[in-house]
Amino acid sequence: MLSREKEELLKYYNLGLAAYKQRKWDEAIRSFEMALKLYPGDGPSELYLERAKAFQITPPPEDWDGVYVMTEK
Repeated sequence: MLSREKEELLKYYNLGLAAYKQRKWDEAIRSFEMALKLYPGDGPSELYLERAKAFQITPPPEDWDGVYVMTEK
């Protein structure tokens, strides 16, 4: 059974992920930030928050399929 905090984390994470895949960067950023307020240090939320902020500045191409391509090792 999940705690209430983890249920809320998952709610905001899933909202953020859906917004991310729809290229709604502001919405994704807000959702991942809410997830991190509830559960600081959540790795997946931190990762997608960083990526959403980067895509907000430099969006992926129009034919982007949601896959993140690393440019550095």
